[in-house]
Amino acid sequence: MPSPDFLAEATARGFVFQCTDPEALDTLLRAGPVSAYIGFDCTAPSLHVGSLVQIMLLRLFQRHGHRPVVLMGGGTTRIGDPSGKDETRQLLTDEEIAANMEGIRRVFEPFLRFGSGPAADRPPSDAITANNADWLDPLGYIPLLRDVGTHFTINRMLTFDAVKLRLEREQPLTFLEFNYMILQSYDFRELFRRHNVRLQMGGSDQWGNIVSGAELVRRTEGAQVFGLTTPLITTASGAKMGKTAAGAIWLTADRLAPFDYWQFWRNTEDDDVARFLRLFTDLPLPDIARIAQSDINEAKKILATEATTLAHGADAAARAAEAARRLFETGEEADLPAIRVPREDLANGLPAFRLFTLAGLAGSNGEARRLIRAGGARINDAPVADETLALTLADLQNGAIKLSAGRKHHRLIRPD
Repeated sequence: MPSPDFLAEATARGFVFQCTDPEALDTLLRAGPVSAYIGFDCTAPSLHVGSLVQIMLLRLFQRHGHRPVVLMGGGTTRIGDPSGKDETRQLLTDEEIAANMEGIRRVFEPFLRFGSGPAADRPPSDAITANNADWLDPLGYIPLLRDVGTHFTINRMLTFDAVKLRLEREQPLTFLEFNYMILQSYDFRELFRRHNVRLQMGGSDQWGNIVSGAELVRRTEGAQVFGLTTPLITTASGAKMGKTAAGAIWLTADRLAPFDYWQFWRNTEDDDVARFLRLFTDLPLPDIARIAQSDINEAKKILATEATTLAHGADAAARAAEAARRLFETGEEADLPAIRVPREDLANGLPAFRLFTLAGLAGSNGEARRLIRAGGARINDAPVADETLALTLADLQNGAIKLSAGRKHHRLIRPD
């Protein structure tokens, strides 16, 4: 039997913003295992910290004995979700979507327990994945309009925030994107039919889409299903989660080193520590209350280590914590993340902006140039103002070139 307290704990931890019928949902959750899904479009080869609240919500759902369903948007990514977007997304090729989907799958492996074999044969709390391309790709346009389109009115669709935002700002909303909410609603019905999914969860910007899906299931299946949204997570200073001056905080080690992931959490603003401990760790709430009353820097280290353990494992978290201790307490740099570049390239000279991009301290060459111009870059602990400065083997110190973006983000460049 599942734990009866999912909704209570999710609320206490700060995950719940809106819910279609909390009392009825709580009754359903207490009656036995329930399946719930969150959709993730495949717009990048990984997910970043901006998606972590959704992942942690699925994790909490599973910890309470329920089944999380990770829906990959292999079909809807071809359209692009207009929710919260000012402009039309660039369309990706099928090959790009497939590659991104494979990368995103790996994000969930440390956070959720997946079984093997048919879903019907697994324990009721084993996570499963689904791909909405499986049912969206074969759809015929006229049958879809007759089956689903009759349950949507233009009047109501025009009231959704995703549509109103574009219209108010006089930004184009293509007919392709206008169909997104219908297809997301179709996803909910299809998952209800295939896996008895009774709950869709997502960010607050998905409320209109989620409610529409619940209404479609009620109208066509005669069943009550539920929707739950999380609040927009921002830092105490109002910044959006997931992005920093040094680039996105990716959740996979091939995109962001565990050391930098640990450092991101270690640099949490004081006023956010308790809230982030509740959202982004498994620590019991009484322990979090006690930690929040202790030394703030120790609390930040606990947050960083717990969050990094979930994403990258206990060993990687311990190594990152020790590397940070050595760097900031003793000045040792041996354990900093190191990037290998061909020795021949260094012999010929590489411009500073290019090295900052290769090292992952900037998301693009343009971003690296801006970082250097703004005075936020250092090479071997010395400020650098010339973004085109050529770095060569002569710049190696103890076998490496140390790059720094701000005071907290560091890399070593080593010749290969």
